[in-house]
Amino acid sequence: MNAQRLPLLSQCLLRTPRRAGLHALQYPCGELHAGARIRSQRLILSKGEDFETRIEGAESAWVLQQGDVRVELADCVYELARMNVFEERASLVYLPPGANVGVHARSAVEIVVVSTACERRTEPLVVRPPDVRVTPRGGRGYTREVHDLLVNDTCAQHLMVGETFSPPGAWSSFPPHKHDGEDGEPALEEVYHYRIDPACGFALQRLYTAHGQDVTFSVEDGDCVWIPYGYHPVAAAPGYRLYYLWALAGDERKLSLHEDPRHAWIHGA
Repeated sequence: MNAQRLPLLSQCLLRTPRRAGLHALQYPCGELHAGARIRSQRLILSKGEDFETRIEGAESAWVLQQGDVRVELADCVYELARMNVFEERASLVYLPPGANVGVHARSAVEIVVVSTACERRTEPLVVRPPDVRVTPRGGRGYTREVHDLLVNDTCAQHLMVGETFSPPGAWSSFPPHKHDGEDGEPALEEVYHYRIDPACGFALQRLYTAHGQDVTFSVEDGDCVWIPYGYHPVAAAPGYRLYYLWALAGDERKLSLHEDPRHAWIHGA
């Protein structure tokens, strides 16, 4: 990725009001997102509504946030449901380039769609709650639970997707880490999609680099933070559960990271 084409980290908070239908949250085009690999969208459907699409030249992951849906994929029909992100594990539909998908809403539905350019055509994949790999991570003050949704499969070429859950007041993505390739780790671009419980709360997202960029955002329910490079720790406010859907994309599809050496000591504390 050409860092000269990327924006300042101060431009990476994206706040898009929810509205009906499929709408953009973050695009790999235009002045702000020049050089970006990841595209993010949100699909809002009312009960009884239908939606059909076909995405050419990109692989995509459709992560159910809440609702009851019937998904038509190739010659198969899948029934998926989720009360909300905090009460039930995820369902995900992976679409290779050129795949058709139809969604019928059997209740009010919200889906986050992340995609990245891809030409290799594989088979679609449906990930259900029992398929989600759950891993507790961290320690005192920075404990969280990580759910791998699209990480260890063989169908995706560039995209990796998961969810992280932090209890009130806890830090996450900690010790601070990055995966921009500057220190030899695989170069991956990332995006976070936030939900907060109760929804009136907030979290703090810090983005910084070893070269002096340093910005902190107050993120709210429904916000999106694009992470093209740099370290990116996040903290939940006291009293509020924190969730973020994360998606990464890169030439080397390997979930690896580089921790800020100034803070790595905490592993032995």
